[in-house]
Amino acid sequence: MSTISISLDEIYDLAKKTLLFNGCDEDNANILSDTIMRAERDGSLSHGLFRLPAYVAALKSKKVNGKARPEVKKISPSVIKVLGNSAFAPMVLKVGLPELIKLTKETGVAVLAITNSHHMAAMWPETEAIAEAGLVGFACTSYKPMVAPAGAKKALFGTNPISFAWPRPGKTPVVYDMATAAMAMGEVMVAARDGHKVPLGTGLNKDGKETTDPKEISKGGVLLPFGGHKGSAIAMMVELLAGALVGETFSYETAAKDNNDGGPPRGGEFILAISPEKIAGLDWEKHSDEFFKKMQSMNGVRLPGERRHKNRLDKGPRKINKELIEKIKKLFKGSI
Repeated sequence: MSTISISLDEIYDLAKKTLLFNGCDEDNANILSDTIMRAERDGSLSHGLFRLPAYVAALKSKKVNGKARPEVKKISPSVIKVLGNSAFAPMVLKVGLPELIKLTKETGVAVLAITNSHHMAAMWPETEAIAEAGLVGFACTSYKPMVAPAGAKKALFGTNPISFAWPRPGKTPVVYDMATAAMAMGEVMVAARDGHKVPLGTGLNKDGKETTDPKEISKGGVLLPFGGHKGSAIAMMVELLAGALVGETFSYETAAKDNNDGGPPRGGEFILAISPEKIAGLDWEKHSDEFFKKMQSMNGVRLPGERRHKNRLDKGPRKINKELIEKIKKLFKGSI
């Protein structure tokens, strides 16, 4: 694979120029470009520039409104709803998260329900923002069917990621972001592009046979849930929380309404924030830190998010797939 070294600022600028050229206004382009740059910075390659062509496809088809302004509605003392108004999720989160954090600090527990939004970014940015405010965060969203329930050979669930973050004042929070599929479809597509195999158990080919060829999975095949029936149950939970509970569609309903332009479909997101101080008391931080130290004392164990935070310390350029850069340049007829 041929790569090009590009600075973080150049990654941001490339994304912003592309988004502005294809229908985003300044605010939307700034938020989404920052999300893309941070994914590249932290090593989340399947959610960085790799996603930009799909974002552009959604803008061109008018499925996503690049000038959208989401609306915040307070439903009850502990529930906020944000109407996405066909915005990309990072724009929705920009207006919704500050309200969620404020409400959680007042009440102890609060929920942010998001509808009519288009999510295809990583999920750690929202839970990490909650944890950086001293709160516990949990988030999940569904997608279009790509994952077969345990025992099946046809897709019903989305990759249905979940993210959890625990605050550590003065330290980087503990954060994980994972698909309930054995592997996120974006990672499968990157493996197919780069000519890598995937582990057995990742997915099935079009004939329902297990395969290590990512191209067979992404083209006519299906992903499998991680951990068999256990991952399948968690994927079902996500369908209910990010679909029925927030008043949005299940993955199969999302697919029926999508225009299949390659961009993220319309959907919902469920986010929960909890104040450990209000629930556990003032010693919560010391107590949980003792637990993390116990984990870290065990040989070979690292805390979730450590690798991403370590990558973040490197402010140097990132190596980006050359073909991807050329593809993006064509999207705005420019160069870097």
